[in-house]
Amino acid sequence: MKTKDFAFKVKAAGDAGEIEGYASVFGVRDSYNEAVMPGAFSDSLAKHKREGTYPLMLWQHNPDQPIGVWHEMSDDGKGLYAKGQLLKGVRRADEALIMLKAGAIQGMSIGYREVDVEPSDGATPRKLVKLNLLEASIVSFPANIRARVDAVKADGMMSEFARRLRDGDPPSIKEFEDVLREAGVPKAMAVQIASVGYAKAVRSESDGGEAIKSAVSEAIASLRSISHS
Repeated sequence: MKTKDFAFKVKAAGDAGEIEGYASVFGVRDSYNEAVMPGAFSDSLAKHKREGTYPLMLWQHNPDQPIGVWHEMSDDGKGLYAKGQLLKGVRRADEALIMLKAGAIQGMSIGYREVDVEPSDGATPRKLVKLNLLEASIVSFPANIRARVDAVKADGMMSEFARRLRDGDPPSIKEFEDVLREAGVPKAMAVQIASVGYAKAVRSESDGGEAIKSAVSEAIASLRSISHS
């Protein structure tokens, strides 16, 4: 899972714990050279609606600390509009409400998985075209330092990559190249690693699983080194 921080523009923070505002604004290049595109959340929100669910409302991305419920989210062309209810009596929720009303915090960070992206060509930002929205947290800082966010994102990418390998669903060559580029591997090197060693492993019919693991093991080690350096 990846995370992205926003300054949550709170329109209201009532005494009963209601909060509402925009959690994301579309088309804005952020400090990670990414832009969330209009419609990025529409498929994910439609799936939640079909299943009668909403993304979780957490405190600081901690799955052990739900602090409320989102009961309205819409991808309205301007951004991701969210309305929810902090649950009074839950300690972290009470603290969040006090701080939101005082303006001490106005941070929101969403947790998501990438579904469709367009890599940066140097002149334009990396475009997040489709995202699977998992949770939206109230956080202390609306914008974490770049190194911390990159480490979280790199760890999330590696976890997702490993899961797909275990499930026998190896990512495409292009997806693997994007993972390498996201972690800071130069474009030429990322293309070489993905299109030669990884591509050969994916095409292998006899020992594909082990070949893929062997082909990416050194790259994974490099990603960890980059993300924690």
